[in-house]
Amino acid sequence: MAFFLGVEHVLAAVATAILLTLAAEWLHARRTARVARLAFGPSGRPSPWVRLAPFLRAASAGLLALGLGTLLRIEPKVHTGEAAGENEDFRHLVLVLDVSPSMRLQDAGPSRKQARRARAKDVLDSMFGRVSLSRYRISVVATYNGAKPVVVDTSDAEVVRNILEDLPMEYAFRPGQTRLFDGLEEAAKIARSWEPGSATLVVVSDGDTVPATGMPQMPPAVSGVLVVGVGDPLAGSFIDGRQSRQDVASLRQLALRLGGIYHDGNLRHVATDAIRSVTTSGNTDPVLQLTEREYALLAIGLGAAGLALLPLLLALFGTPHRPGLRPRTPVAAVPGLAGALRSR
Repeated sequence: MAFFLGVEHVLAAVATAILLTLAAEWLHARRTARVARLAFGPSGRPSPWVRLAPFLRAASAGLLALGLGTLLRIEPKVHTGEAAGENEDFRHLVLVLDVSPSMRLQDAGPSRKQARRARAKDVLDSMFGRVSLSRYRISVVATYNGAKPVVVDTSDAEVVRNILEDLPMEYAFRPGQTRLFDGLEEAAKIARSWEPGSATLVVVSDGDTVPATGMPQMPPAVSGVLVVGVGDPLAGSFIDGRQSRQDVASLRQLALRLGGIYHDGNLRHVATDAIRSVTTSGNTDPVLQLTEREYALLAIGLGAAGLALLPLLLALFGTPHRPGLRPRTPVAAVPGLAGALRSR
């Protein structure tokens, strides 16, 4: 039915509901006019606000018809744990992963005996466990002496976990210095055609070599940036004739220049508040994020509440007249009546 019910049918149903309700109210008013004094007291008139009751009931019926008709018209929304459908709104997650040989040094984690790359996998797994991956399309960019996109817009989280597991991606590059900005530039190219505010950028590196200049400009699609550093920031490990350690200052400056958040993943996982801040789109106004389905449910709720509460309000506050026996007036309150009774 969702494929055959158009907007004009919904509007026709709303108009029909309003007209039928108003007609029923007119007929009801004619019938109750004969017993007005019995219902409303000697004046025969209800409270002033009761004159709005027919229009309130008609508006409630119209809202109810509008909400139900809209739900029949739009495609149903199915909540499952599987991958999101093609028509469901989703976000992009771009992961720039440092795969240089220094990422295999074993000085990370709480014990300082875990490989930096293994620690990066643990931190990312912790992040993935606290977000709904079915709402994301994930892209992975490997960076070393250059940058190469490994996968673009995949919805299979296991593919990403396999990449993070132990895929020797450094052999796809020529040996040399790590150029992290090449990975950022490749991520910017991937996200250039996406909608504004629909992507989150996550950079994982030990920050061993981060240049001071040449920062690529991120496209409008990137609305959140998280830079995760791994490796011991104090005691370095020997590789390629030099000491390598996590460069906290460079990674923090990188996050600041990208307008994002830096997190030292050597000891702790990323906090939930930090994940929420970088994975939320720039439009945080909940009213502006409502879809047609939510507006339809709101119309149904308001219409049903109006139809259910209006009879109760009419019964309680429809008339100031309260039928029944009035309390007896004390004899002493009637002037002269008490003296007359005593003289007798």
